[in-house]
Amino acid sequence: MGVDVVLKQVSRPGTSSKRRRLTQLDIVPDTDDVFARICERSKLPMLSRVDPYGDLILTAAEMPQLLEEVETERKLTTDDQERVLLAAVHHLGERCSTEPYTELHLQGD
Repeated sequence: MGVDVVLKQVSRPGTSSKRRRLTQLDIVPDTDDVFARICERSKLPMLSRVDPYGDLILTAAEMPQLLEEVETERKLTTDDQERVLLAAVHHLGERCSTEPYTELHLQGD
């Protein structure tokens, strides 16, 4: 029940939403369910919205809140594995906030 964090580039040739294409740019896999557990216990609004069985798609406009919440959780944890994973998620969030036409997909199992 991990939650993989995937940075995707969005391209939409033409005006039809049916022609929307996503290309994976980078991923932080949650093979040990570390991120899923962090989100499950989090009291922060955006992280607590993450569904370990569904998907949550975030845009650049939502990155300031996500980055702040990820940093808050990183400062609170004493677990090295959680710190490393949260730093990687933070990095993808920063990329999403600065790279045009990208989304951050939080993909549950």
